Amino acid sequence: MPLKRLIRRIFRLFKRVDQWSQEPKDRSIYVEPEEAEETQTLLSVWDILRFRDNTQAYHLNGVLGFDEWVDMEEVRRRIYEIFGVEYKNFRSLYPYLKTLVDLGLMETTSVGGRRKWRKVALLVSVREKDAGNAEKKEVVILNKKKKRKEL
Repeated sequence: MPLKRLIRRIFRLFKRVDQWSQEPKDRSIYVEPEEAEETQTLLSVWDILRFRDNTQAYHLNGVLGFDEWVDMEEVRRRIYEIFGVEYKNFRSLYPYLKTLVDLGLMETTSVGGRRKWRKVALLVSVREKDAGNAEKKEVVILNKKKKRKEL
């Protein structure tokens, strides 16, 4: 009996070694091409958003960029140059800016008592799967950053 147990243990050990030595398919370094049914598109959130023409949000979207911080004086100057519109009360732009900042679409900073704004570059991956006759769309936010300031 002890001899049989010893032989069984040896055979079990060989089975374990075979399992360890085989590399699972999901750990392969080679990437298999995606199925032809699934297509993926990479877009910016700013390409998807549409503002009503000639509104304050539309003007802010047109004058603010991704790479530079812009203060209110520069915003007013750009709106006048690009759209030919001068606001009687420029403070009405602040609620629109605050809403866009709260949504995470724009960033704000306050340096030397002057607030400045810029757009946040958010990318969206849209995957379309064709399952039979119905199309399914899946939207995934790729680079959403949350910055928290600790005082």
